[in-house]
Amino acid sequence: METVAPPSNLNIANALTVLRILGVPVFGWLLLTASDSAVMGGDVGFRLWAFVAFVLLMITDRIDGDIARSRGLVTNFGKLADPIADKALTGMAFVGLSIIGVLWWWVTIVLLIREWGITLMRFVIRKYGVMPASQGGRIKTTLQAVAIGGYLLPFEIWDNTISTVMRWATHVAMGAALAITLLTAVQYVRDAVVMRREQKSLA
Repeated sequence: METVAPPSNLNIANALTVLRILGVPVFGWLLLTASDSAVMGGDVGFRLWAFVAFVLLMITDRIDGDIARSRGLVTNFGKLADPIADKALTGMAFVGLSIIGVLWWWVTIVLLIREWGITLMRFVIRKYGVMPASQGGRIKTTLQAVAIGGYLLPFEIWDNTISTVMRWATHVAMGAALAITLLTAVQYVRDAVVMRREQKSLA
């Protein structure tokens, strides 16, 4: 039987993942500059540009996964780099939003501990196998992205009624994201324990 060679790490899906990582500092600069209303168009202008940058970078997250699966370009590098790229982008968003006073710091701290804790766990158990993102993890990422997008858009660009609705909708999305984030953390830890136990039993 002919052995099928694994896909090269040098492919378009992985390139988009790397692009997302490289775009994080640009997004962070736009967001943090928004706190200085005296620079280039003021707070609202930079918040809007930060929103655009965030949306474009999150689109690459969807595209790279679709390309990798449809073209058979799924690699171990991609499985590890993709969640790291997501966490770098959302982590920058959480920290930046807290710095400019839009998101509570305790929420950012809880989310970052969970996100980077699970990422560290992925590296620790890598010798037992690569743990891909779960369906719950993808839902978590989507909810986080929606909430971040809501916080990035300045509420003052809307009239009072719409602003109130947007503010509460964003808070609800973040609350749901926080709940799913913690639930999936438990799931990933449980899966890691099972993977480690199974690999040790085969040794």
